[in-house]
Amino acid sequence: MEKTPFKAESKRLLEMMIHSIYSNREIFLRELISNASDAIDKLYYKALGDDNLSFDKGDYFIKVAPDKASRTLTITDTGIGMTRDELENNLGVIAQSGSLAFKRENELEDGHGIIGQFGVGFYSAFMVADAVTVISRAFGSETAFKWESSGVDGYTIEPTQKDTAGTEIILKLKESTEDENYDDYLDEYRLRSIIKKYSDFIRYPIKMDVTLRRPKEGNVGEFEEYREEQTINSMVPIWRRNKNELTDEDYENFYMEKHYGFDKPLQHLHISVDGAVRYNAILYIPEKTPFNYYSKEYEKGLELYSNGVLIMGKCPDLLPDYYSFVKGIVDSEDLSLNISREILQQDKQVKLIAKNIKSKITSQLQRLLKDDRDKYEVFYKAFGTQLKYGVYSDFGANKDVLQDLLMFYSSKEKKLVTLAEYVSRMPEEQKYIYYATGETYERIDKLPQTELVADKGYEILYFTEDVDEFAIKVMMSYQDKEFKSVSSGDLGIETGDNPEQTEAEANENRALFDEMKEILGDKVKDVRISKRLKNHPVCLTADGEITIEMEKVLKAMPNNQNIKADKVLEININHDVFQSLRTAFEDDKEKLRLYTHLLYNQALLIEGLPVEDPVDFTNDICKIMV
Repeated sequence: MEKTPFKAESKRLLEMMIHSIYSNREIFLRELISNASDAIDKLYYKALGDDNLSFDKGDYFIKVAPDKASRTLTITDTGIGMTRDELENNLGVIAQSGSLAFKRENELEDGHGIIGQFGVGFYSAFMVADAVTVISRAFGSETAFKWESSGVDGYTIEPTQKDTAGTEIILKLKESTEDENYDDYLDEYRLRSIIKKYSDFIRYPIKMDVTLRRPKEGNVGEFEEYREEQTINSMVPIWRRNKNELTDEDYENFYMEKHYGFDKPLQHLHISVDGAVRYNAILYIPEKTPFNYYSKEYEKGLELYSNGVLIMGKCPDLLPDYYSFVKGIVDSEDLSLNISREILQQDKQVKLIAKNIKSKITSQLQRLLKDDRDKYEVFYKAFGTQLKYGVYSDFGANKDVLQDLLMFYSSKEKKLVTLAEYVSRMPEEQKYIYYATGETYERIDKLPQTELVADKGYEILYFTEDVDEFAIKVMMSYQDKEFKSVSSGDLGIETGDNPEQTEAEANENRALFDEMKEILGDKVKDVRISKRLKNHPVCLTADGEITIEMEKVLKAMPNNQNIKADKVLEININHDVFQSLRTAFEDDKEKLRLYTHLLYNQALLIEGLPVEDPVDFTNDICKIMV
């Protein structure tokens, strides 16, 4: 029989199809099953408009049948079938979509959508098959036709026999090579896995004969294999079921089935939107941080479905980075996809869904914080760091979204508190939101710099994570209250000291402090009297925007640019040590040098900074012991 050649542009497109349009060969099964589902949908729509036709969903199915002996894989549907002309138009001209034409002719706009609209999915079969045979009998016709093709060389169409309406696609699979194992598509376990992955929520049963085991009759302890037809797919996705019908256990089971994590979800959101863009979603907030969450290997994103067919396993565009811990699925029939359905087009539908999802997650977290504080703290201990990174990133563009979700340990409450709770307790005369930084709460408790603020009765927030201070610097303020480090040069606190007396003391000791500054050189910007110290002799503070804690973080980064804080050595002139400094300054310059280095290194250790020369430091200690 003479072959009909594909049109020139169709031939080129088929070559592209086989070699480049699809990035993953297993996609072919998704495409053929989707086409089979469309064929049944078309019959359903035909029945809607014809009172003489009935549509009993239980009579319609898709069958997948591998045959290792003949190296064939057959996909059969009980749908509307195709006439000779439709075979010619739909399969003879690539990118001529029968589904799209059917949708246009019938002006279908409801949620029972036709999946295939590009007319190229069928040809993905040639990625795995040397030859493709299509046997189809149109609904209402007594005649069936067979379409055959071995690829770009063309196709044939001839009459054939078929007992019922519907379509049967037979793939003659390629021989396996070193690079590709085509035998996979004859293995029932592999086929079941692909069907579950991509087509689990196709609305019609996808059947397959599977191998099972049972005890052998009359032989205790022995088993025999047998074949049984089973429905592979779930059909009704959980996100399309009524929320009132579902229990927490149903949502938890789905979480486990989708392998979103080994933990139980802390919270779930079931979203159904029917507005400018229609979509359903189930989102989960995990209880625990994934082991690779803060590594390059972690991929954020939600599973994306179009009419129940998996399009992307991880769609990053649907989640902002600061909510990258959220797991779940989104299913929409309004998405604009490229011809392979593997790539989501950047259009307004995607942005609308992403914006809505962000808002829903924010509201859910706010409710959790308000209504179930203990559960929110479990979440925050797992993912609070990510929220802080969200505040810090993009130059603080997201701070208004996230600031009310932040929590920090409180010096007064001895537990995590929100910024709103802190501000609500501030005395009227308190100007700033005070914070202190350190490696642990216990170490911060002992910091000399906290003495004045704590003595005033003001609450202090404890920052123990690297990102904390960077995030706060970006925020600058909360409810018009600026943030202030207890190590800042000016704390904005009235000490009650006589300004004239303070100035006189500064002038009286200026020569001593100048000499100490000269001894330390560029290690410090200045040496001065401390207004914040009560019981400790010395501490380091910082002038300028870069704090000592920020210097430590920046030094630890791979691209360390040697950025340093402008350090100030503050001396408590009411401490006994100060009298020793005065005596040394007047009588023994060498001893003054020794004391100055000791006090500076002591201040470094209090801050958690390394002593620059440990040997010299230990020698200095030995000198004062002799």
